[in-house]
Amino acid sequence: DAGKSSLLIVDVQERLLPAMSAPDQVVEKSSILLAAAKALDVPVTVSEQYPQGLGHTVAAFKGAIGNAPVFEKLAFSCWRDDALKAHFIRHHDGGRPQVIIAGIEAHVCVLQTAVDMAQAGFAAYVVADATSSRAPSSVELAVDRLRLAGVQVINTEMAVFELLGRAGTPAFKAVSALVR
Repeated sequence: DAGKSSLLIVDVQERLLPAMSAPDQVVEKSSILLAAAKALDVPVTVSEQYPQGLGHTVAAFKGAIGNAPVFEKLAFSCWRDDALKAHFIRHHDGGRPQVIIAGIEAHVCVLQTAVDMAQAGFAAYVVADATSSRAPSSVELAVDRLRLAGVQVINTEMAVFELLGRAGTPAFKAVSALVR
């Protein structure tokens, strides 16, 4: 539900992304999610794991992120970072208890964030085709653990069309074109 959701892009950073097993797919699918979020007024949050060492969020996202808050963190889980936790509590209390999560690495920061947020009472959705790790087997293990922890594992099209909710609207034309 676009009115109850926010989008979290986890650690898609300059020095980290090239080591992933599917870096181009992460950029492509996350870019679709960012464009859909903008079109549907879904708030976006971005995390950066130790940017001094791993660089900042990739340049491909700069325009799409706009003025979305970018949080530097050292904790692997966004939920275990005080500033990010407070940010998402404000979202939850403001009527946005659903969080759509994409990024890297699937088996570390994405997994820990999604599990922690689900345990904290959020409806957590990890977008599998917008998420990667260095080894594909790590992604598979992460997906298994996410499901066991009650996190919904979806793909980009599922996220986009669930956020849209219905056809025949001006937003439908603009957003559905992103996945064609």
